[in-house]
Amino acid sequence: EAVAAEWMLEFACSCLCRHFAEQSGAEFWRWRDVAQALINGLSQIPPYQKKTVYLCQLLIRIAQGKNLALQFENDQRISPLESALSFWTLLEKEEIKLEKLHEEIRRLIQIQIVAVHMENRYFKEAAEVLERLFTDSESDKPLRVKLATVIKTKDPYVPLLQSFNFGLLISKIKSYIELFMKENETNFLIQEATKHVVSKGLGATVLQNRPVEVNENGKSDFETKQRFVLSLILLRDCTFLSGVNGKMQNCCLAVDLSLFWISINCLLGLNNMQNVGKTGDSLTCSRKRQRWTHKEDLELKLGVREFGVGNWAKILVQGNFNNRTSVMLKDRWRTLSKLK
Repeated sequence: EAVAAEWMLEFACSCLCRHFAEQSGAEFWRWRDVAQALINGLSQIPPYQKKTVYLCQLLIRIAQGKNLALQFENDQRISPLESALSFWTLLEKEEIKLEKLHEEIRRLIQIQIVAVHMENRYFKEAAEVLERLFTDSESDKPLRVKLATVIKTKDPYVPLLQSFNFGLLISKIKSYIELFMKENETNFLIQEATKHVVSKGLGATVLQNRPVEVNENGKSDFETKQRFVLSLILLRDCTFLSGVNGKMQNCCLAVDLSLFWISINCLLGLNNMQNVGKTGDSLTCSRKRQRWTHKEDLELKLGVREFGVGNWAKILVQGNFNNRTSVMLKDRWRTLSKLK
């Protein structure tokens, strides 16, 4: 079970990195939920998985870096970026060799922690966070003095903050992700799924680190179909996890089946794929707005009655809906509740 959980976490981290680099928002948030569930299921972090866990936590926090209302730590003063800095420190300790890129990312996170507070006109908090960020070491002193001067100006658009902006931080994180992915190309689930697809003569290719291309007609290219095929294989081979009476069996996470349905939703990409034709060849990704039918409303009500409000992924898979997503189900239920 521990080995299987390791494979799943590696795969989830790989997807999280890829979608962060491609700025695929919806896909990133789906895989965030899967990665977080797997991490929460660990009783302790094995030494060989520390880097994977730290990177997942870093990306989740960087993605929410400008949202000061979101809290990851018990201390409400700690912003998402300040929390991210703590995981970056842990990541640096796991590296055999510290490189220039590491130092650049550290400095950018520190600058942006102050910058985000200033953008929100929290100048007092910016001064307080500056005291927490820097030690009395001589190497930190120049940047600390510059940022203290910037805070006194109460101007979030000074050249220093503009030159080392949030976009540059994201760019550097993407560079680090690229290096990480190259070092971790031996993703077991992808390797085994690729072998299986090749053995079936389906022409598998290496799918990691490749963006999805969408042509002018809005249809996915062949690579997206290959991803879909691999996802089906992974799903089929993982169904042994589902037990009876709504509980997971033979799974180290020991959670309710709702996690299993969340995984299905993520693996199959139900939020951006419709249906595969009878031959298994056609795949449509169009998302035309369509009215809710009376039958779909009934399906939604039955699903909520059986699984409860909030279990949208599970309701989506179990119900008979016409090209809907879990988000659509949630929005429709909110509308129906208002009508009542």
